Amino acid sequence: MADPADLPEPDRIEGAPHPRETVQLFGHADPEATFLDAINSGRLHHAWLITGPRGIGKATLAWRLARFLRARPATTGGHGLFGDGPAAPTSLDIPGDHPVMFQSKALAEPGIFLLRRGPRDKPNEDKLAADILVKEVRRMREFFGLSVVDGGRRVVIVDAADELNPQAANALLKTLEEPPQGTVFLLVSHQPNRLLPTIRSRCRELRLSALGADDLANALAATGEVPAPDSAAALADLAGGSVGEALRLLHLDGLAIYRDIVAVFETAPRYDRPGAITLANSAAGAANAPRFELILRLVELFLARLARTGAGHPPAVEAAPNEAALLARLAPDLRAARRWAGLQQVLSGRAEHGRAVNLDPAALILDMVFRINETASDRAA
Repeated sequence: MADPADLPEPDRIEGAPHPRETVQLFGHADPEATFLDAINSGRLHHAWLITGPRGIGKATLAWRLARFLRARPATTGGHGLFGDGPAAPTSLDIPGDHPVMFQSKALAEPGIFLLRRGPRDKPNEDKLAADILVKEVRRMREFFGLSVVDGGRRVVIVDAADELNPQAANALLKTLEEPPQGTVFLLVSHQPNRLLPTIRSRCRELRLSALGADDLANALAATGEVPAPDSAAALADLAGGSVGEALRLLHLDGLAIYRDIVAVFETAPRYDRPGAITLANSAAGAANAPRFELILRLVELFLARLARTGAGHPPAVEAAPNEAALLARLAPDLRAARRWAGLQQVLSGRAEHGRAVNLDPAALILDMVFRINETASDRAA
């Protein structure tokens, strides 16, 4: 079985710093203030569910909370019984030269345990498991058996709780029901409704919202990525306020892909057949798997923008040349909005099935193009 250290990190976005390596967090002052209030009032809950869209900084917040909890002594109410303890904290920041900062970046902080996907449960397996397996939860329990030299809090980060398989979820639930003393659990969740209701009920929620354009730009700059000024607005709009999605769009030339998708349907129901074939062929082959996934995501996004336009809520930003006119022509009313929304659900299901049976990427994309064009033909008829 592979050493976990030799496998890619499942919670790392390619081309970006890992959340534990990210010091600054943009756009989430309110959740931070909520947590600080719990600390300062002496009402720190033992389990927190950090929710919101994927890629907006939930894991970064979890690591900020973990570092803060490990670096700051545990006191009753934050500043001592007689006012002689440490002052009430006003920020989650800790000094850049604090040992917790260095140790957490190296995954060597003795009081922090990261519960995430590991190797598959098979001999000589060198791939990551699709879920968090119960053996990883057992490793967490072994962590509780170790002593922490400084006697401080222990922190468990679950990233992402959505990936727990049923056995692992039930094992974690038992620990949440009888948590070890001095332990705080931080569960990252992109889709909290998929979690066991009993897990959700034992957590206090910190809900994060999608980033605004300015916060997204600042977060991208902190990773070393600065989009071209003429594409920044389109990037922010297509990314939906997600730093992770914006990075994926940048690294895989997603804005150009979206422009190609819009161009294919610019004359629908007489779609650009050569353009469709070129788009489909660009996703063929194992090396193009990330591009294939992004094309599927952007086709679904195109359909969602059509549906919103028909419902009277067109995108605020035109993400491709002539997009606004195309959306208005293909989705002029609520009836069209329903048609496009229905097609989005159908094609999303077909894409999921196609992945499951390893359908040829080019064939799947062309099938989606044909169905979109047929729907445009029905509208024109």
